[in-house]
Amino acid sequence: MAYINATNSCHSNSADEPFTTPSEEWIRLAAHGQAILLEESGIFKHTMNMLSGSPGMKAVERAVEAAILDEFREIERLGGVLSAVEERYQRSQIQNAAHRYEQQIYDGTRPIIGLNRYRDGADDIPDVKLARTPRSKQQLQVDRLAKFKKKNAEKGKRALDKLAEVVERGENCFPSLLEAAEVCSLGQITSRLQEVVGRFRPMV
Repeated sequence: MAYINATNSCHSNSADEPFTTPSEEWIRLAAHGQAILLEESGIFKHTMNMLSGSPGMKAVERAVEAAILDEFREIERLGGVLSAVEERYQRSQIQNAAHRYEQQIYDGTRPIIGLNRYRDGADDIPDVKLARTPRSKQQLQVDRLAKFKKKNAEKGKRALDKLAEVVERGENCFPSLLEAAEVCSLGQITSRLQEVVGRFRPMV
């Protein structure tokens, strides 16, 4: 907040400063916090004093407003939101934005400290050991689920029937859902709800 409101100076205390003379390591980390914020966010790259109705902020507002109105006009040209969805317009815009973002990171125009800036020659991918659940523990969970279903078979059926009735009536299903969760598995609840209301399939 201080950076975007035309501060004259900004000081970050090091973590060990309250109880001893600041060490070089903590001073570097405190300074780097400011440096990373400034470089990755791009603050001051184009304008200063982004608050208090500054000319720079007004320019940003006008640019954002113009871009939003352009999107509205394009959606209207396509026949509205639903027609635009059928034309995959929103999806294409999201994909294009994601592509531009990744391209900016790749070519360095969008700085990410430690990724495309100041890597210190550390180009090797770290050897990270993936966490794998042992088969014995997987089987343990399978057995626990089967035991849970068997134990609550009757209660589970009643809870699912009640949940289905509430959903069919269009009432608030949250209380019934909580009751079902005590005696039914997530798979059982999901399957029963799919029988009642169907399964959502995105248009894009």
